[in-house]
Amino acid sequence: MNEPTTARHWAAAALPKAAPAIATTTVLALARIWNANGAEHSVGNAALMTALSLGAAAAGVVAGNATGDSVLVGTAFAASGALAFAGVAGYADGLPLPLLLWSLATAGAYGLAARYWRHDRRETVAYQRETSERREEYAHIERVETLRATTQIEVARSGAAYAESLAQALVHRAALPGFDPAALQAAGLPQLPTADTTKEY
Repeated sequence: MNEPTTARHWAAAALPKAAPAIATTTVLALARIWNANGAEHSVGNAALMTALSLGAAAAGVVAGNATGDSVLVGTAFAASGALAFAGVAGYADGLPLPLLLWSLATAGAYGLAARYWRHDRRETVAYQRETSERREEYAHIERVETLRATTQIEVARSGAAYAESLAQALVHRAALPGFDPAALQAAGLPQLPTADTTKEY
């Protein structure tokens, strides 16, 4: 009846919580590598990243108007923000501005993720509550049916034992001398079997 529970590894439990920070840190690291390889003060690279960021934002707006899928829209705007962040971090010549943008992007990512985590947590709690209630209901029904079946078995067993005892008593009484079945019939009782005294053994 009870399902086995398995404990999740701590890394598997912590990975979703660390995903936003890992994503923004990865973008920052790649942008700084790009900066060291010629993107610093490169207008062409900055224009490319700006165009890609605006394209991703436009795709998010179109997806929101066409489908209304919040996951798709959120993905598009996250990509737009990541491209803009990478463009600025790749263009800038120092670390203060990229680090400031990294902290803002990380805080924003956690703010957006917290909304989905709360929603997922509510759904998980509701599912666990429903499953627990259903399990308790089935366990109660199982206990009631078990008690009912046990009672029926005991009643049938007691009835069979009583009928057997009664039959033995009647046979024994009919074998006694002086037994008059006519007297029982006259009293309104059912006729009882009589001993066959002519039968030779």
